[in-house]
Amino acid sequence: MSFADLQDFLTALERDSDLARVSTPVDPHLEVTAIVQRVVREQGPALLFENPTRGSMPLAINLFGTHRRMAKALGVDSLDELGQRIAELLKPELPHGISGLRDALGKVGQLRAAPPRRVKAAPAQEIVLRGKDVDLNMLPGILSWPDDGGVFLNLGLTHTKHPETGARNLGMYRLQQHDAQTVGLHWQIHKDSTSHAAIAERRGERLPVAIAFGCPPAVTYAASAPLPSDIDEYLFAGFLGQQRVELVDCLDVPLQVPAASQVVLEGWVEPGKRLPEGPFGDHTGFYTPVEPFPFMHVETMTMRSKPIYQSIIVGRPPQEDGPMGKATERIFLPLIKMTVPEIVDYDLPVAGVFHNCCIVSIDKRFPKHAQKVMNAIWGAGLLSLSKLIVVVDADCDVHDYNEVAWRAFGNVDYAHDVLHSVGPVDHLDHAAYEQFFGGKLGIDATRKLATEGYRRDGGWPDECVLDADTLTAVEARWASLRIGRGVGEQGVGESTR
Repeated sequence: MSFADLQDFLTALERDSDLARVSTPVDPHLEVTAIVQRVVREQGPALLFENPTRGSMPLAINLFGTHRRMAKALGVDSLDELGQRIAELLKPELPHGISGLRDALGKVGQLRAAPPRRVKAAPAQEIVLRGKDVDLNMLPGILSWPDDGGVFLNLGLTHTKHPETGARNLGMYRLQQHDAQTVGLHWQIHKDSTSHAAIAERRGERLPVAIAFGCPPAVTYAASAPLPSDIDEYLFAGFLGQQRVELVDCLDVPLQVPAASQVVLEGWVEPGKRLPEGPFGDHTGFYTPVEPFPFMHVETMTMRSKPIYQSIIVGRPPQEDGPMGKATERIFLPLIKMTVPEIVDYDLPVAGVFHNCCIVSIDKRFPKHAQKVMNAIWGAGLLSLSKLIVVVDADCDVHDYNEVAWRAFGNVDYAHDVLHSVGPVDHLDHAAYEQFFGGKLGIDATRKLATEGYRRDGGWPDECVLDADTLTAVEARWASLRIGRGVGEQGVGESTR
């Protein structure tokens, strides 16, 4: 089971000696970034700044900064467990016998446990501020990088709904604090919230918005997940955490938010109104330029009696968002394999900030199979933003970058095995010559078939691999060989006896 609220998660981390409390006053203006950078790179603990010099509440950060903590946040030992659970749900076989029926009913039970439920009272509304009493400076918002356009309230979960259908959307977008009662909304072109805002604007209506901070970990992750627009993020969060998420009605906008939130901002986006947003040092490692974006005037601010503000630093990898992206990679593998069943595994390198590179292994069966998979990926949801796709054979471990590089550098004739295309790219892509679209490259690093035009005598060569009998014999004698302990401990002659 996942954690009921942020305090529950912090308690568990501290019990595991994976939380460091920082009682020394620390300035969220650049200092927090400098500290978090060092801790993330050393795979250090989650941090709770108890006395930040800005705001009136503690600051929790780096809670998802390792794969271990990310898995723990979602209630599992390994992120692959969640992918396996989804794969089991997707199996279409009819049940056989009593045990098969029990398994099938178990699957239904998982789904029944998932939908959110409404509650009438919530810790998130223990304190209520309205109108002029609203003060965003109560939050220890962070200025992460020297040229940022101001304080950004990262890791806020933004709620909107479709003006016509009422369908809910939960997303994670960067939030610039313009003043004590105004928040800028960086709604990128490919996001559902952008669609909601555009429809409301076309109808001449203002759009209700609610932003929740410090939600239960499974909910916070679900807000970042690339779900289709018709999948409710709270249904997904309930499935991940194996317990229903409790929601409470907002006080002054027609939306619902997690009852266990630490802080909630309620307000409206007026049609046609924009403010300059940025610059901001984003996860690409570069500053994104100033652009006009919608903004919300915060009319109501609710919170717990003793809230904790949770945030995140983004920038050039490695950062805390790396394990969050890896969670998405592992959880969504079964769904991708449903769309492209020849895919064996895939890896989205953190250094490629996820959108820039996708490594895929396939069960190759016919000529130009790799190119078929490339085109499928460029048509699959947010994977369509991938700029570089490297396709390897099924026996290649896509997570072993040395193995992938050996194949991509040596198994490719760049006159025949490269597919160049043009398509959509991430809103934040600074390298594209035009905003929102740019060049794509696919590299076929699989073994080549004669039917693909590979005409060398003897066909594709065999790899230099020792036979199993030799490997077994050496394994049995390895300890007695005493190799690899270092010349400093024993002489060369002794070590090779």
